[in-house]
Amino acid sequence: MSKLFYPKLAATNIKKNYQTYVPYILTSIGTVMMYYILKTISLDDGLNSMSGGDSLKTILAMGSFVIGLFSLIFLFYTNSFLIKRRKKEFGLFNILGMEKKHISRVMFFETVYVSFISIILGLLGGIVLSKLMYMLLLKLLKFEVPMGYAISFTAVYKTLILFAGIFLLTFINNLRQIHLTKPIELLKGGQVGEKEPKTKWLLTLIGLAALAGGYIIAITTESPIAALYMFLIAVILVIIGTYCLFTAGSIALLKLLKKNKKYYYKTKHFITVSGMMYRMKQNAVGLANICILSTAVLVMLSTTVSLYIGMEDVLRTRYTRNLLITSTDITEEYRKGVKDTASSILEQHGAEAENIMEYRYLGFGAMRKGDSFVTGDDIRNSVSSDIKMLYFIPLEDYNAMNNTSYTLDNNEIFLIVNGETYTHETFTIFDTPLHIREHHNTLVEGLSDMGDVVNSFYVITKDLGQIEEMYRQQLGTSDESVSYYRYIYGFDINTEDKETIQISQDISSALENSYVESAAGSKEGFFSLYGGLFFLGIFLGGLFIMATVLIIYYKQISEGYDDKSRFEIMQKVGMSRSEIKKSIGSQVLTVFFLPIVTAAIHIAFAFKVITKLLALLGLTNVVLFAWCTLGTLLVFAVFYAIIYVMTAKVYYKIVR
Repeated sequence: MSKLFYPKLAATNIKKNYQTYVPYILTSIGTVMMYYILKTISLDDGLNSMSGGDSLKTILAMGSFVIGLFSLIFLFYTNSFLIKRRKKEFGLFNILGMEKKHISRVMFFETVYVSFISIILGLLGGIVLSKLMYMLLLKLLKFEVPMGYAISFTAVYKTLILFAGIFLLTFINNLRQIHLTKPIELLKGGQVGEKEPKTKWLLTLIGLAALAGGYIIAITTESPIAALYMFLIAVILVIIGTYCLFTAGSIALLKLLKKNKKYYYKTKHFITVSGMMYRMKQNAVGLANICILSTAVLVMLSTTVSLYIGMEDVLRTRYTRNLLITSTDITEEYRKGVKDTASSILEQHGAEAENIMEYRYLGFGAMRKGDSFVTGDDIRNSVSSDIKMLYFIPLEDYNAMNNTSYTLDNNEIFLIVNGETYTHETFTIFDTPLHIREHHNTLVEGLSDMGDVVNSFYVITKDLGQIEEMYRQQLGTSDESVSYYRYIYGFDINTEDKETIQISQDISSALENSYVESAAGSKEGFFSLYGGLFFLGIFLGGLFIMATVLIIYYKQISEGYDDKSRFEIMQKVGMSRSEIKKSIGSQVLTVFFLPIVTAAIHIAFAFKVITKLLALLGLTNVVLFAWCTLGTLLVFAVFYAIIYVMTAKVYYKIVR
């Protein structure tokens, strides 16, 4: 036998099975390309000199890790489909005299061809497009694009190692399947699972419980801090619930419909229920994968788009004035020095302070128990929704901020609550009950953003002496690092960003014991973080969409081959061609759009908890996120429908 026999046979096999191999190779090329591009950008030394470059490189490095892990899982999944479709072919080779070791050689050369084409073309595409993607990233971040072009050989090496390893593992897994399967089983490989599926009530109940648990966590989590920990648990439960309900719950529902004789024994319902039962057994895992991927795409794109679009809102939430001076020295003398210094420097720059904000406050966390608030080091790392942020502000400063002339007696307070309802008449702190004279609703600027992370209580006290006494008591229960005793002085100035940054630096140099910050000075850092997340969201969204398309395409091919024989049987038992086509078409349409409908339900339940997580990143514009989510869902639905139309043509071509 010629030494070139096996390489030629492998090449012929790939050509004959082009309908399944070409999409797989294109997807492999795409994943190699995307991994190389992200890895190259994450290793670029030019990011080190940019504001927020370290955070950006960390985000991109995490993204490349996610792509690598996803590539491993996804290529394994799609390769298993290829082998399933070709088991009959390998079984025929075996029956005709080829031993399994010979089939293994053919599979080896097929793997070599596919991996070589995928890795080489993927790397070439990545090298060509990496600079373009780098320029796009810098454009999103509003940074200057540097000249020059270089190939990252470190990224090339890591890409080669990763994907060579993935293709090697898929080859080993294919060998395992071929060598452990009998020839007669190989011949029937494409028709495995033709029997009517059994009802798995336990799995159905687990799915319902897991999905309900995930939904309950999502809609009941109030604290953004708690949401950070609970969101992952909710995601895991929803994923488990989705797989269980697609694989077992759908069968259970169809079996219940089948038991209803009045419903089932009608021509239309009989064919639809029977056909759907068969389809769900064959495609449940694939449909669940499509649902999870669709949900991931919708969440990533909606959140990253809203963060990027709402960056100005985030900046204004974080910096309520163009320039903020925060000091730990709250004495009258120091406060006067801060204002005089700021006024002098503004005069040098020809600028004038507007919309001035000035106050002193004491802030610390406490555990709420009814009308009592308990402090201590043990609550520092707690994620309980009972943790509240307390801010104590002297009446003198509150009146000055709001141009009012309120008065208070001893142990009387005004109370402002952000994020919840407080119905008690007293507010007890350090075992001292304070009588609530009035509830106010005007939040204190500069502190109100914390109310979007942890529910906050703003306590207006009679004078500063009462606050100083609370500070001493607070230090007796916790160390100084958990208390904030500060003086805030902020104002707006009508200057360009560059001059605003210079004014901020001049004031910072002139003052001691103060921290000076400006929205203009932090803008680049915000762009690095949110622009990087937006870029990564687009990248991972594109990868997941590509995976979704491939799974849908393979599902349509699989159903096409299965329905071809069913189509013929139905004709033989007396059904017209139009009736059969209509019945199968309605089943395909139902199964096809089930994942995106389920993904939309997942997003609806997750909306609240995602807004809590966005609050941790400074985005409190819920309306903006709602519009971004709705827009993303509509665009994805249109894209999904286009995929259906394109893949349905392949399906009907096979059936006919």
